[in-house]
Amino acid sequence: MSDAPESEARPASSLRHSAVEFVSARVELAALEAREAGKHAARSGVMVAIIAGCAMTAWLAGVAGLIGWVAAAGKIPWHFAALGAAVLHLIVAGIIVAMLRRPSPPMFSISKAELLKDREWLLNLKDKPKR
Repeated sequence: MSDAPESEARPASSLRHSAVEFVSARVELAALEAREAGKHAARSGVMVAIIAGCAMTAWLAGVAGLIGWVAAAGKIPWHFAALGAAVLHLIVAGIIVAMLRRPSPPMFSISKAELLKDREWLLNLKDKPKR
């Protein structure tokens, strides 16, 4: 009997094993980067919630305090004091929104780089003549 089928089966099995390892490594990398992206999104969400709560509390306390102070002093009508507090808090909120809109580091950068390397490697294999 011949050894030909056995020798052909070994490279195919090795190739299959390598392909499974390759795909498994890429899936693990994508899962790791997805967890990092999730943590970043959760942190941003918590920051937005804190900003909203602080802005609302500051707004209410500031307007109430300014209105009471100005009414007691009697020099400025209460509605001008309330409008001044509103403008101040809108400026602060605008600054915080601008900070949130700053670009974050690109997501899945390692996976993208690895896929580009893999693509180059495959293209180089394709261009090489077979022996």
